[in-house]
Amino acid sequence: MEQFRVTKVQPSYWRVTFGNGPANLIDPDTVEQLATLTTEMENDPALTVVVFRSETPGYFMAHWDFLSDTRRVVAMKPGPTGLHPYVDNFVRLSRLPIATIAEVRGRARGAGSEFVLATDIRFASDQAIFGQFEIGVGSVPGGGAMARLSRLAGRGRALEILLGGDDIPAARAADYGYVNRVVPDAELEAFTDGFARRIAAFDRVAVTGIKKLVDEATLPPDTEFAEGLKSYFATAGRPEHRPFVQLLFNNGLQQPDGIERDLGTAIGDLRQSPSAGGHQR
Repeated sequence: MEQFRVTKVQPSYWRVTFGNGPANLIDPDTVEQLATLTTEMENDPALTVVVFRSETPGYFMAHWDFLSDTRRVVAMKPGPTGLHPYVDNFVRLSRLPIATIAEVRGRARGAGSEFVLATDIRFASDQAIFGQFEIGVGSVPGGGAMARLSRLAGRGRALEILLGGDDIPAARAADYGYVNRVVPDAELEAFTDGFARRIAAFDRVAVTGIKKLVDEATLPPDTEFAEGLKSYFATAGRPEHRPFVQLLFNNGLQQPDGIERDLGTAIGDLRQSPSAGGHQR
């Protein structure tokens, strides 16, 4: 199933809608399809701006699918940057010679947050929720969250987000620099569309030139992304954390109306509960 549906609003403006199940999980198919889409965006000479969005109620991109085939992920061949495709996608996305905009409704946590951070401009609904909850399941985030949040939010706030693992409501995310601004939910689509059409009307050569110089001044080096993913592979799925992950599934993990709704907050509460096996090392 195609997870990224492309609507070519104008030759210079695409709208890409993501959909993968009731909670919009990210999985190996997402990685492969995003790589193909990124190549298409790189090679279209008319394209100037792309808006990424979701029509799944409550979820932009929930997080990585805990039930996906780990062996398939590990066996993936490096992408054009020489990095593993999961990180390669985000690096290439951030370096596209066009403007990328995330129109975020609902939840964007973990891998979903890392996708959002790889876009150039992030507009959030007042009902959006962000977060990097990986610490709650004993993992180091693997998709560049440390590298990007440190530059966007500053060291202290990046550590608050990453070490706290809590849900970050849209207003606080904007205050921290996690997103550009918050827009009332009913107005978000029209606002984002209007901004994208404005960029689409400008000269692509100028857009590309500005983007290139901003990238040179602000984007992390590839070595930071490589180290982050290496740390993720070394920490994810360790046996001592499997009972806790099972507890999350028992409470509706990856189901839109279960623990997913308040996942960051719930993980912290459960970890502090002795009966749930908290304080695991």
